[in-house]
Amino acid sequence: QVQLVESGGGLVQPGGSLRLSCAASKLIFSIYTMGWYRQAPGKQRELVATITTGHSTNYLDAVKGRFTISRDNAKNTVYLQMNSLEPEDAAVYYCYAKNPVTRNDYWGQGTQVTVSS
Repeated sequence: QVQLVESGGGLVQPGGSLRLSCAASKLIFSIYTMGWYRQAPGKQRELVATITTGHSTNYLDAVKGRFTISRDNAKNTVYLQMNSLEPEDAAVYYCYAKNPVTRNDYWGQGTQVTVSS
């Protein structure tokens, strides 16, 4: 069964940085579009960033210029570098994998990001 395991969340002060990682297993990682979603309490889940097999990226407007998504196909891992964090970025961040051919998708269990002084 496909597994996506996130790590790297935690508590950071406003203006700080965190790097999230998502290790994938039991899938052909290189063919999947990977992404990160987030969900804050009382809000809908929103797409933060995606990266395709060709390394094309897309970002939520609110994080452009601050967040960077990347992938390492040799390590079956996708990353989200988050800089200049704001309290509004606080949420549970979920890793996401989508097969662009079958449209099957998979989710991690999430990692909490808290931005507070």
